[in-house]
Amino acid sequence: MSLVSVATGERNLETVYRALNGIDFEGDLSKWDRVLIKVNFVVPKTWDTGTTTDPMMVEALIKRVRDLGKEVLVVESDATSTQADKAVVKTGMKMMLDRVGVEFINMSKSQEKVELTVVDGKALKSFKVAKIATESAIISAAKLKGVNSVTVTMGLKNMFGMLTDRMKMKFHRKGMHNVIHDVCKTLPPTMTVVDGFVGLKGFMPLRGTPVPFNTIIASTDSVACDSVGVQIVGGDPPSVDYLRWLHESGLGEILDYEIVGDSIEPLKEIFANA
Repeated sequence: MSLVSVATGERNLETVYRALNGIDFEGDLSKWDRVLIKVNFVVPKTWDTGTTTDPMMVEALIKRVRDLGKEVLVVESDATSTQADKAVVKTGMKMMLDRVGVEFINMSKSQEKVELTVVDGKALKSFKVAKIATESAIISAAKLKGVNSVTVTMGLKNMFGMLTDRMKMKFHRKGMHNVIHDVCKTLPPTMTVVDGFVGLKGFMPLRGTPVPFNTIIASTDSVACDSVGVQIVGGDPPSVDYLRWLHESGLGEILDYEIVGDSIEPLKEIFANA
């Protein structure tokens, strides 16, 4: 059975470690020599706005990956309205990465790209990614956002940012549930770790009300992880198209999982009252 680990506590490295201790972090990364930590820089704002990945969580992930003797890189790509090279500075991520000595890669500027074919896709026949993405484990270091358009923006939606095409708005027109399915089915994340120190409640992933969940959520099953997020924001996981489709494709569990660690019931109340 898939496990989803929930750790509620102060914003520090130890809370992140506690979430990681509840999953097979080492086992899931065992066959990889290099790990990409895919952050969320949808806008150039700091973590406390609820829109971008907290450097504190990423630092904890870096330390744990390095403890396994693996190379680690932090990655993101440009978006229609956001340049990743500027966002990494404005979010405070660059300062942390310089301190711990980890490279940031803007995948949109990668010299080596590959085109991946989508099999039985909903909207895409193929898409381009940085070649390094196909040669590494990928940790989707997402943000906990409850938004109207896709119900929840967590690990699977974060993988949309693996596309190296900067003009991403054209993909939105194809239907985000369709595109999330096609990207994640073709290039699934190895695991998801969600920054819920401060999340977001709003109509779009770009803006809304910051929500202090004070929580980290982690799973080696990204479908199960996002399904827990859907419960937290008051939704029904099978009603979310991309989750249901990815479950049907065999990517992960939408209902058959166990939550370990702390309860999500207080998180539901926090979101409802935000």
